[in-house]
Amino acid sequence: MSAKSKLLPNFRYERELRADGHTLIAGIDEAGRGPLAGPVSAAAVILPEKFRLPGLNDSKKLTARSRDQLFEALTTRDDIFWAVVLVDAAEIDEINILRATHAAMARAFAGLPVEADAALIDGLPVKGFPAVQRALVKGDSLSLSIAAASILAKVTRDRLMIEFSREYPQYGFESHKGYGTKQHLAALQEHGPCPIHRRSFRPITELADQFGRP
Repeated sequence: MSAKSKLLPNFRYERELRADGHTLIAGIDEAGRGPLAGPVSAAAVILPEKFRLPGLNDSKKLTARSRDQLFEALTTRDDIFWAVVLVDAAEIDEINILRATHAAMARAFAGLPVEADAALIDGLPVKGFPAVQRALVKGDSLSLSIAAASILAKVTRDRLMIEFSREYPQYGFESHKGYGTKQHLAALQEHGPCPIHRRSFRPITELADQFGRP
């Protein structure tokens, strides 16, 4: 095995859970914890045991075009089960981003069209998760199931932010997807926050007070 192949996600952790008696194992990942605007997205994906898809990797390591191609490949197969959930800015502000992320992950798991009996989760353990879980730091680079979930979560959220850019063209959401880039911060200084901005996040809190907008 080459050094490069060792760095690619694989089915090691899925196999370990199957050895413990689990049969339907979902990979779970999120996208959009850090942005100043838009929802946080979470996806749950169950891949078949002998699944192969060239190029499948952590979404952050792929180009937008590759992510789109892999998204289509993953969502058009009958033997892949998946769900994506979005938690909007209002709920993020109400319960905080960590709880919103965990809620999105749990809802995505519950929303699968089949009943999974275990989950591989990117990052740290999710408190109160409704099934057996194994948390993997940088799991999207380790587990194929989590890598698949990372792609579905990110592409879904990116496409929604592009839709929001048509409704709020002054912010440039189509390019930065809500992250705090110089372009985004400059637009906020000029226009103030819009309804999809996370008002509990700095600098949105100060700007919301300054502009006095709902």
